[in-house]
Amino acid sequence: MPDGQRSNALKARLDADEVALGVLDSTYSPTLVELYGDLGLDFVWIDLEHGGPSPWDAGAMENLLRAAEVTDTELLVRVPTSEPAQIRKALDAGVRNLFLARAEGADEVRRAVEAARFRYGGGAGKRGLAAPRARRWGMADEYVVTEDAETVVGVTVETRETLDDLDEILGIEDLGFVFIGPLDLSVQLGHPGELDHPEVREAVEMVRSKAVDAGVPVGGLGFGMDDVNEKVDEGYQLLNLGSTAGALQAAVSDWLDAYDGDRS
Repeated sequence: MPDGQRSNALKARLDADEVALGVLDSTYSPTLVELYGDLGLDFVWIDLEHGGPSPWDAGAMENLLRAAEVTDTELLVRVPTSEPAQIRKALDAGVRNLFLARAEGADEVRRAVEAARFRYGGGAGKRGLAAPRARRWGMADEYVVTEDAETVVGVTVETRETLDDLDEILGIEDLGFVFIGPLDLSVQLGHPGELDHPEVREAVEMVRSKAVDAGVPVGGLGFGMDDVNEKVDEGYQLLNLGSTAGALQAAVSDWLDAYDGDRS
C-alpha cells in the first residue's frame, strides 16, 4: 500500500470467500489486542455499544489500532449509532472495519455506508476529506482511492426494522457484511434470552440464508467450537469465538476446581 497505508486483511478474507475468526475484547486493552494478534486471530471485536471508551474518544481508539497494526490483525469496531458523523470520526482515526448496532431500517444503513465513502453509487459520497491519522496526516497520496477500496461497513441484524427491510439491506451497494445478533433479536421478538425459541431460530435462519443467497458475507456468534464449525459449513464467514471475560472465567474456574487445598 502507498505511503504507509495498510491493506485490509479482513476485507481480503471476506472478498476471497474465506472465514475470519476473532474474539470480543471486553477489556478494551491494547495489550490484549496485541496478544490476540500474535495468537493469530483475524480480528479483535471492539464493541462500543455495550461498553468501553466513548466512541468519540479518538485517542483511545488510536491506541487499540496501533496494537492491531503491529501484530497484523484487524479491529472490528461496533459503533452504538449509525450517525454519519460518528462513522466518519471512527474512520478518520484509522478504523477500517466497523458495523452498526440497532439500525432501524435500510435507509439508516445506506446513509452510514455512504458516509464512509468518498465516491458512492456513481456519484459523490459523504465522507469528509481532511488529513487525519487515516491519511497519515496528509502524507498518503492515494488516500481517497485506498480508503474507498479498503473500508468495510456492516450492520448487525438485531431489530424488527432490519428484519423487515432485510432484502433491501442486502441490496445496498458496498455493504460489507451482515452480523446476526441473536440475543437482541430474542428480545425484539418477545423471547428474551430464549435463543432456541422457534421464532428466534427462524429469524436467524432467514437472515443467514438470504445473506448467503445474496452473496453478502454473514457473521455471527460462536457458542463453542462445534457450533463454530457448523456455522462455517452453513456459510458464515465472520465468526466471534468468544470473549476475554469468558476465556478468563473458564481458565480461572478450571484452576480453582483443580486445586486440592482447602479454600474455606
